[in-house]
Amino acid sequence: MSDEIKALKRNHTWNIVDLPARKKPIGCKWVYKIKQKFDVGIERYKAWLVAKGYTQRKGIDFLDTYSPVAKLTTIRVILALAAIKDCFFKQLDVDNALLHGDLNEEVYMEVSPGVDTKKANQVCCLDKSLYGLKQASRQWYEKLTSHLFTIGFNQSKADHSLFIKKYEKSFISFYLR
Repeated sequence: MSDEIKALKRNHTWNIVDLPARKKPIGCKWVYKIKQKFDVGIERYKAWLVAKGYTQRKGIDFLDTYSPVAKLTTIRVILALAAIKDCFFKQLDVDNALLHGDLNEEVYMEVSPGVDTKKANQVCCLDKSLYGLKQASRQWYEKLTSHLFTIGFNQSKADHSLFIKKYEKSFISFYLR
């Protein structure tokens, strides 16, 4: 838990503030998992701080939740093209991906146990997404796609999860799943 709190602080996920009048903070909870080794034994213990997003109210705590879903047809076409052209694949997994999304809305969350506050009745004003927030996947999607556009990728009109960067004799496809 302390490692997770340190990571959230390094990521500037929140600011501790006094709760503004007429605002209601959402709750949070810790989720734990024991990650097993492939063969036998425990690899590590994991802990996530999760916002109780089910208490969020549309239009007040969040505006939109859209995030595209991978289409199986697109995956099959990419695999077929790679096999025909004898291409190779690289898979990318972004650690704590949803935590990188910047929030557009004002979201206040109760302070988690283990986080120190200067005085009573303070809350976390979230600047970044947390797991459990309704808008978390959308905010991550927006941040990632804006970066892909700046480095020259174009988004497919048929599948919004597919991004392609063309070169003279080759291309790179980037697929979100």
